[in-house]
Amino acid sequence: MSARRVPEGPTPDPPVQKLRVQYAKRGRMRFTSSRDFQRALERALRLAQVPMAYSAGFHPHPKISYANAAPTGVASEAEYVELSVTRRVDPPQLASSLGAALPDGLEIVRVVEAAGGALADRLVASRWQLVFAGVAVNDLQRAVSAFLGTTTVEVTRMMKQGPRAIDVREPVLAAEVTDRPLAGTATAAPAAVLLLTVRHTTPTVRPAELWEALREVSGEDLPRPASARLAQGLLGEGHTVLDPLL
Repeated sequence: MSARRVPEGPTPDPPVQKLRVQYAKRGRMRFTSSRDFQRALERALRLAQVPMAYSAGFHPHPKISYANAAPTGVASEAEYVELSVTRRVDPPQLASSLGAALPDGLEIVRVVEAAGGALADRLVASRWQLVFAGVAVNDLQRAVSAFLGTTTVEVTRMMKQGPRAIDVREPVLAAEVTDRPLAGTATAAPAAVLLLTVRHTTPTVRPAELWEALREVSGEDLPRPASARLAQGLLGEGHTVLDPLL
């Protein structure tokens, strides 16, 4: 019987501090995938000389927890990761140095020391903005009213195991139509804006699926919207989305 292989090299230093990072994906960076962002973040951590904690084993990797990333092509003001470090660092200073090392469009909003519990457990709902360029507010309102008047609206998502029907109506807790975007660049043409509060499910409903459901239920020929996540966190009274870092 061969001896059990043991990883060579020193034992990794234990983490002494956890930090939660809020970042935004803006402009062209909304087209970055989750893997693209992971590579950019790990490079920025090296450039900023952050004393990252590493896993043990044959292939050590930095201890970073990613939570509920926005889909590729969707902008966001409220993405979150958690970092473990081997030496205590000052959160505002880390935010500055890390932000300087990231490409334009990936912006550090703030860094705080982690409280107890898991970060993922504090991300239970999102506030989404869907901007429909060239659509009248009244037309979008009719589509939204038709959607809210149903109990179930299923769309099909292609999963690794094959196509799966997903109900996108039940997770929608609140919907509001307006003519003014709350985030992002204002459109040159008139636009109708849909603000949605959506509970996270498994799998999490995507903005593109909400758009598909609106078209299906209402029969309105709505163009593909520019989508952005405005917030994600715990649910408060009146279906407000609370800050997960407080």
